Amino acid sequence: MGEVLKNYSGIIFLLLGITIGSIIGIMAPGVVEYIKPLGDIFLNLLFVSVVPLVFFAVSNSIASLEQQSKFGRIILVMSFTFLLFILIAAVFTICAVYLFPVSSVSGSTEIVNESANNDSWGNRIVSFFTVGEFTELFSRRNMLALLIFAFLTGFAARKSGEKGQPFRIFIASGYEVMKELLLLIMKIAPIGLGAYFAYQVATLGPQLFGFYAKPLGLYYIAGIIYFLVFFSLYAFLANGRNGIKSFWTNAIYPTLTAVSTCSSFATMPANLQAASKIGIPASIANLVIPIGTTLHKNGSAMSSIIKIYVAFLIIGRDFFDLSNLLLALGITVFVSIVAGGIPNGGYIGEMLMISVYKLPQEAVPAVIIIGTLVDPLATVLNAVGDIVAAMFVNRFVKT
Repeated sequence: MGEVLKNYSGIIFLLLGITIGSIIGIMAPGVVEYIKPLGDIFLNLLFVSVVPLVFFAVSNSIASLEQQSKFGRIILVMSFTFLLFILIAAVFTICAVYLFPVSSVSGSTEIVNESANNDSWGNRIVSFFTVGEFTELFSRRNMLALLIFAFLTGFAARKSGEKGQPFRIFIASGYEVMKELLLLIMKIAPIGLGAYFAYQVATLGPQLFGFYAKPLGLYYIAGIIYFLVFFSLYAFLANGRNGIKSFWTNAIYPTLTAVSTCSSFATMPANLQAASKIGIPASIANLVIPIGTTLHKNGSAMSSIIKIYVAFLIIGRDFFDLSNLLLALGITVFVSIVAGGIPNGGYIGEMLMISVYKLPQEAVPAVIIIGTLVDPLATVLNAVGDIVAAMFVNRFVKT
C-alpha cells in the first residue's frame, strides 16, 4: 500500500492543489491576481525544460534502436501494428467525443485572446515542419520542426557507427538529465496548477468543475470499452478464441502492475512474463515489448484526442474541422513516440500539441490537469497494449 501511495503521490498532491485553488477562487476571488503569477512561473519553467527534453528523448530513442535489434520483417510488421493500433484508438476516441459532446464553459472564449493566423496553407505547412534558422528550433512554438530534426539526428547517430558512439552516449545522458529536470519541475505542479485553477474558478465560476468532469468521465468510459473490446479483438485476430483466452488469462498481472505503478517501464517485466506464458517467441517479445514501451501507447493516443478536444472547447474553435482532425491524428502518433514510459510522461506531448495548434497559454493548465487525471487508465492501455501488439506481430511474422 505504501508503494502504491508513493506512485500516486503526484496525482494526490495535484488534486489537493486544485482543491485548495478552487476554494480560494470561490471564497476569495480578490486574492487570485496575487497568486496567478505562481502559475505563470510554473508554466514558464515547463516550457523551457520541455524543448531540450523533446530533442534528447526522440533522438535517443531512434539512435538506441541499433542496440535493440536489426531492421527486418519483425520491425516492419511491428511498426505497422503500432501505427494501426494508435490510429484505431485515436479514431475511436474522436467518434466518442462526436457522439457524446461536452458543452463549453460559458465565458471561456471571451477570456482567451486567440491570435489570428492569416498565413496561407502552404506557409503553415512549411512552418509546421521546418524553420529558417537553427536557433529557432529551440522555441516552443516550433516543436514539430524540432521533433523532425531530432528524428533525423537520431538516425544519423545510429548510422555513424563507432565514430558516433560518444555522441550517442551524450544524447542518452542528456535524456536522463532532462527527464529528471522535468520531474523536478513537476514537484511544484500542485502549486502552479492550483494557482491557475483558482484563477479559472474565480473567472468562470463553479461550472468549471462540471466542464472537467465530463471529458474525464468520457475518457474512462471509452478507455474501459477500448480495453475490453478492442484488446479482445486484437487477441482474436492474433490467435482466434485461444488468443482471447490466453491473453485475458495472463493480462491480469500486468494490468494490476500498471495500475499500481502508473509506469509503462515498471510494467515491462510483467509484460515479458505474460508474453512467455502466452507462447510468444522471445525473439519477438523481447523486441516488441521494450520498444513498444516507448513507441506504442494506446492510452496516450486516446488522451491526446481528449486533451485537444478540451483545449478547443476552451478557446471556442471547431475541433471537428477536417484539417484540425487530421492534425490531431498526426499529433497523436507523435505523442505516442515522445511520451516516455515514465509516470506523467505525457507532458511532453501536451506541449507539442499546444505548439502545433498555436493554442494560447490559457489552454495549457487544462490539458495538464486532464492528462494527469487520466494517467492511471492511460498507463494500463499503454502497457498492456504491448502484449496484444506482440501477439499480433507474432501472427503475421510466422512463416
